[in-house]
Amino acid sequence: MTTPPLGNDPHQPYGQPGGQSDQPGQPSQPGQRYTPYGAYGQPVQPYGYPAPPSTNGMAIASLVVSIISLTACIGATGIVGAILGHVAKGQIRQRNEQGGGLATAGIIIGWAGFALFLAGVGLFIALGVWAENSLDCYTDSNGELHCD
Repeated sequence: MTTPPLGNDPHQPYGQPGGQSDQPGQPSQPGQRYTPYGAYGQPVQPYGYPAPPSTNGMAIASLVVSIISLTACIGATGIVGAILGHVAKGQIRQRNEQGGGLATAGIIIGWAGFALFLAGVGLFIALGVWAENSLDCYTDSNGELHCD
């Protein structure tokens, strides 16, 4: 890479005098090999944009576990997804990672699935109690069951 001319003189040539590179580690002559090290063997910082923060793996796991909880386990393991989401939110704040939306979605879906599971268990128990109280069954002297 060459440097633009200094000042306003349009006739001044580009680049460093003597074919020297203006960046450490860059080849100064065509055909030379690029080395990623500058003066004294120190690594040269690459140019460009910094890498974006990584996505928190626990946030992804939270969302996956919560969705599987709803579809395969009828919400029974939704609490696991919700807890993973809460832990992921803390890690995201500490480590400056991405994935806050995934963790929030995992928390919401996990708690909703677990609430649906608890409602289903409560409904099943209530149905059993109702059936026990509404059916009048008895066993006669021959051991046969009769229901009215």
